[in-house]
Amino acid sequence: MKSASPAGYISLTLHAHLPYVIHHGSWPHGMEWLLEAAAECYLPLLRVFRKLERDGICLAANINLSPILLEQLAHPSFQAEFPRYLRRKIDFAIEDETLFRQTGEERIAETARYWADFYRLALEEFEALGQDIIGSFRYFDETGQIELITSAATHGYLPLIGNDECCIAQVKTGVTTHQRHLGKHPRGIWIPECGYRPAAYWQQPVVSADEASSQPGAERVGTEEVAAQGGLRYFFVDTHLVEQSLHFTPYLQHPAVLEEQLAQTNLRDVYRPYYADGPLAHRNPVAVFPRDPRTGLQVWSGEQGYPGDGEYLDFHKKRWPGGHRYWRVTDAKMDMGLKQPYLAERAAARTKVHAQHFAGLVLDALASQMDADDPPILSAAFDAELFGHWWFEGPLWLEEVAREFARAESGVRLTTAGDYLEAHPPTGFLKMPEGSWGKGGNNDVWLNPETAWTWTHIYAAEERVRGIASRETWRDGEIGERVMKQLCRELLLLESSDWQFLITTESARDYAESRFMTHLEQLKALETLWHEFETTLALREDSYQRLIEIEKRDNVFPDINPGLWARREPDVSGTVVKSEHGIEPYRAKA
Repeated sequence: MKSASPAGYISLTLHAHLPYVIHHGSWPHGMEWLLEAAAECYLPLLRVFRKLERDGICLAANINLSPILLEQLAHPSFQAEFPRYLRRKIDFAIEDETLFRQTGEERIAETARYWADFYRLALEEFEALGQDIIGSFRYFDETGQIELITSAATHGYLPLIGNDECCIAQVKTGVTTHQRHLGKHPRGIWIPECGYRPAAYWQQPVVSADEASSQPGAERVGTEEVAAQGGLRYFFVDTHLVEQSLHFTPYLQHPAVLEEQLAQTNLRDVYRPYYADGPLAHRNPVAVFPRDPRTGLQVWSGEQGYPGDGEYLDFHKKRWPGGHRYWRVTDAKMDMGLKQPYLAERAAARTKVHAQHFAGLVLDALASQMDADDPPILSAAFDAELFGHWWFEGPLWLEEVAREFARAESGVRLTTAGDYLEAHPPTGFLKMPEGSWGKGGNNDVWLNPETAWTWTHIYAAEERVRGIASRETWRDGEIGERVMKQLCRELLLLESSDWQFLITTESARDYAESRFMTHLEQLKALETLWHEFETTLALREDSYQRLIEIEKRDNVFPDINPGLWARREPDVSGTVVKSEHGIEPYRAKA
């Protein structure tokens, strides 16, 4: 359907992630988040992939299923509860339809029937997949419809992680979890919150709870080196990090060619990948894709973007006890009581209009750089849960976008980041400052006066776990190793960036604070068990039962490797460092 050499590309990236909620509450915060996302986002996305595959069209999106999300989708508790959840939603929709027909509200009654059919389809699909949502994503990765990439194990915010060992452990644990669930090593990684950390001298920004003063500063590795340690080839950053870049050196060896390349280079070009620069970056280069801001705002903003269209389903107004939504946006600033009934057919028609508009934006953005020999690429990255959950019509819009770019006359082709790199590797290194895609472009969402207390505990816990992991006592293959593994699990869960985000945004502050303290208390309990074991090489019966209790509650990452947390000497030699899992870092082609 396309020419062999398009003059430009677009790469869509969807980042799917939820904090670990299994065994930690149900409604309104907890398991309900996972059930909603599966029904409203993950299954509808798979539905779109199937329809496009049937019609010979490839979305070619980069899809990140975060490691902790994979653990939850594969968890027996989710697989048992999800069908019950869908049946409840069906029953509530049937009850609503009966009530609305009795009161003469026929239009809303039809929407109630729509919801009953929607959740019946989800139940049928889930059973047809053998309750294996992950397996269906794996299938579309294998067939080339998407490219599955990884993330940090529990979505830890890497710029604020306290030491290199913990940062690398987040990524390597994520990679091995991805391999276990999806059958192959990922090429790319979604760095949580697009949080980039350069290799530089760094000091903890708050005082550790275990220290009278902050730990002394030290040199730390950058995101590019952390990714290389995990054998990864690329990641994404927010646009402003590229635009504010401090240094640029083309990746060429011949001086004459280098001078010519410099003269032609636009340092503000956000439609190209670069190799992220750092002290160790040249030995195993890792590419970075800048996220396009213009198309991003158009897709995710409820005020300025497509989701705010009056015909789309309003997210906030729901009818209880079922929680179904029967009203359209109408006007984003309108009082909830004045919202008008939702009409699914009219909303679906708007997705085609918005897909055409989006394709036009992409063509306009790339127009001045279109070149079949050296095609630009626009990276449009979003949270996956926007599509279907927050913006109910989002999956339909994605399908229409794929169809727009599949038209023979379209000048741009969809591609995955990995495939683009194979054909068009970067020619330069880019040195970037620290930053994120959060408000302000910095660390403020995760470190502020409301969240600083969490980091005092995280930094203390990281140092204590690193100290224990550096000993040999835990390597007994039995109780000591079990305690050590659970210590590492609790530290990973403590490091989740979700807790600070939920506190800062006030969206579920009480839940986030409670969850943080739960993992901190369990980590301290495990430390007590460790000291008992180290002294006696055994556990009392009550201590052993406490270990079992914590293991059952937070039974994630079964193949976790505590050796990743052991102290290591800084690597400044330029030699390749293999992980304890034997992962070979990516080597750039000659």
